[in-house]
Amino acid sequence: MLETKVEAFLSHHSFSLEDKKIVVGVSGGPDSLALLHYLLRQKEKQNITIVAAHVDHMFRGEESFEDAMFVKSFCEENEIPFEMARINIPEMMERTGKSSQVAAREARYDFFNEVMERYGFKLLALAHHGDDQIETMLMRFTRGSSGKARAGIPFLRPFHKGCIFRPFLSMTKKEIEEYCRINDLEPRLDPSNLKEVYSRNRFRKHVLPFLKSENRQVHEHFQRLSEDLQTDENYLQELTAEKMNRVIIKRVNSQVSIDTNVFRDMPMPLQRRGIQLILKYLYKRRPESLSAIHIDQIYSLIYSSNPSGKLDLPGGLKVVRSYSDCLFQFDLQSHDKYRLELTEPGSVYLPDGSSITLEIVDHMSPFLTECGAFFNIKNLEWPIVIRNRENGDKMSLKGMSGSKKVKDIFINSKVPISLRDIWPVITNGKGEILWLPGLKKSALEGISQAAEHYVLLTFKSNYLLGGTWNDER
Repeated sequence: MLETKVEAFLSHHSFSLEDKKIVVGVSGGPDSLALLHYLLRQKEKQNITIVAAHVDHMFRGEESFEDAMFVKSFCEENEIPFEMARINIPEMMERTGKSSQVAAREARYDFFNEVMERYGFKLLALAHHGDDQIETMLMRFTRGSSGKARAGIPFLRPFHKGCIFRPFLSMTKKEIEEYCRINDLEPRLDPSNLKEVYSRNRFRKHVLPFLKSENRQVHEHFQRLSEDLQTDENYLQELTAEKMNRVIIKRVNSQVSIDTNVFRDMPMPLQRRGIQLILKYLYKRRPESLSAIHIDQIYSLIYSSNPSGKLDLPGGLKVVRSYSDCLFQFDLQSHDKYRLELTEPGSVYLPDGSSITLEIVDHMSPFLTECGAFFNIKNLEWPIVIRNRENGDKMSLKGMSGSKKVKDIFINSKVPISLRDIWPVITNGKGEILWLPGLKKSALEGISQAAEHYVLLTFKSNYLLGGTWNDER
């Protein structure tokens, strides 16, 4: 019965065991022992090579060591190569602060990968079954998981340089136990599987019996749902990645900046996945505390009627919205202050890589853009100073009476908050602001009938100039 169902399941996934070299994760319990026995039976039929790998997590002292010796003895009797590791998970938990399940899983999978590399095998077989699938999907639904996580346990997934496959996902726990009984297998039983302190055990004890009483084949429906969700999610992820190429303005190791106007034009099913892609890119290891609630908060920030806002996410990630710009960045710090001077023709470079160039010319170009400004050399107070903004900065604007706060100019020009502290402010020797490149020019800029020579200042930047705030009026 089990053999027939597993063969049909593998065939459904176009997966052949023939000529495969497989590491099998074996705890000694009913599921993994049945898997090892099943693959042993296929050894000659399909010319497969198997190695058993066992990890003693050292939770139960001598009892867990006896589990390891049981698996070793089974492998010796059946001439199966056996590899094992004893890893002190309680000590690892104390050192890292990780939960027992997370620490054990990471240690176990690291060892499996080590064995695969040592033998040069590309496949790892694990004994997750249909009941595990139901429990996993229900737990994730309850927890509020989204995207591919809702699809539960995949039959096949990449794992380091190889793949993990799970041939028992079509089977129930009861069918596996029956297989053990028929084949005189006497697996070890882990008493921790009965403790209700673990959420999985609570689902197993209280929820699964009810579902199975409603439909004995419920595991098949959950498996079908899992595969449908995985297929749909793969397609939606491809569409999301394609659309996000137009949404992302800047992307480096610890920073992503997006255009919220373009983001909101994306189809709704792709928007949440777009946020998840950004978080996946930035987080090298996803924090356990990161949840769908945080996705909702980012979503609300992007759609807020307030043009600016800020979120603090787990792991030190900051999300800052400023008009159409939304910045995701770790460890936002205040920018270093800078003050540079020009007393003769030449160039200076700002900390962000931008540059200011000073030239002496005898005429004013009619094609001057927001990247350049002219000043009558006779009216200038030297030196020319390039610096960050300062509290209380004001400037007299060309074509207007009175003065205006630099802060208000930034707000009215919709300069993102993240750029305001690095935007260059150019003054004369008396501290009067001559020019905010790309934004506003002072009353001192422009043609003068009495001028014989002009100072031409040119600003070059691949980052500050661009987007909707380049509106020099």
